[in-house]
Amino acid sequence: MDITALRARLRSGLVIPALPLALDADRRFDERHQRAVLRYYLDAGVGGIAVGVHSTQFAIRDPAVGLYAPLLAFAAEEMRRRQPEALRIAGVCGRTAQALGEVDVAVANGYDAVLLSLVAMGDAPERDVLAHVRAVAQRIPVVGFYLQRAVGGRRFSYAFWRDFAAIPGVVAVKIAPFDRYGTLDVVRAVVDAGRRDEVVLYTGNDDAIVADLLTPFRFAADQEPLFIAGGLLGHWGVWTRAAVGLLDEIKALRAGGGPIPLSWWTRAAEVTDMNAAVFDTANGFHGCIPGIHEVLRRQGLLAGNWCIDPSEVLSPGQTAELDRVTAAYPHLVDTDFVAANIGRWLEG
Repeated sequence: MDITALRARLRSGLVIPALPLALDADRRFDERHQRAVLRYYLDAGVGGIAVGVHSTQFAIRDPAVGLYAPLLAFAAEEMRRRQPEALRIAGVCGRTAQALGEVDVAVANGYDAVLLSLVAMGDAPERDVLAHVRAVAQRIPVVGFYLQRAVGGRRFSYAFWRDFAAIPGVVAVKIAPFDRYGTLDVVRAVVDAGRRDEVVLYTGNDDAIVADLLTPFRFAADQEPLFIAGGLLGHWGVWTRAAVGLLDEIKALRAGGGPIPLSWWTRAAEVTDMNAAVFDTANGFHGCIPGIHEVLRRQGLLAGNWCIDPSEVLSPGQTAELDRVTAAYPHLVDTDFVAANIGRWLEG
């Protein structure tokens, strides 16, 4: 897909879940259930899938695990066969040499863009981080990633994001600092860089998904408001059909230009409450990935909630929290949709 078409697809506003890794009880790759999860997302109506990102577990890159390239190939093939127009986004991390090696894997498998983690750059000067981004963006379109500090991210300046937005190969930014000030920095930087049509904004703020999507951002009285187009979220890796419906409703509401009903702010709090249970905010996000797996396990989409690291498990009380939010918000889950289709998704 050429970069103009890619930007147009992103601007349309998409649900892009982050793909979890399917493992069996021996913590080996489980192709059958991985395929079922991919089919679930595609049939739910997503616009793309992010593979090899945090929710997929960074340990897939460990040579002893060796799943980064095989998983990217597996997911890309399933997406091509079932929904070729869905965007394929590969997670890329590490310092420049490693990142470019992962870009080669993404390009070889026909990925449209990469979600570029900057964690490995540590506290390097911002100019060095930008040079790293430019090196990647010369090879493949880049979705930037502003990661929250609680899980390894760092604070970047407004000036950094303005210069980041000016890089020709940057097509989007996933805004996920879990920080309203940091979120405003990114949105204002993209506007001030004159790149609001080229750099599409996506929320990764799991604590403010609905609020992000409903806000018309404006930084001068005579300025046309700018919306965050869609979401690239680990949270949307569960209850995905409901997430697609949620974004469709929000897009219709934005297009109508009218007042936002008060009920939407209730919905915003409900989504955040559900995310707290899945992402295990009570325990510093320790059970985040097992929480995603557990929701999918309960629906039959995964065989278990196992992670590569045996110590990565649900936190005490997290199961009860998942029970609570699932019962409390039946309009935000998709149990019936999964039950009606899972037999077909699990077929070879």
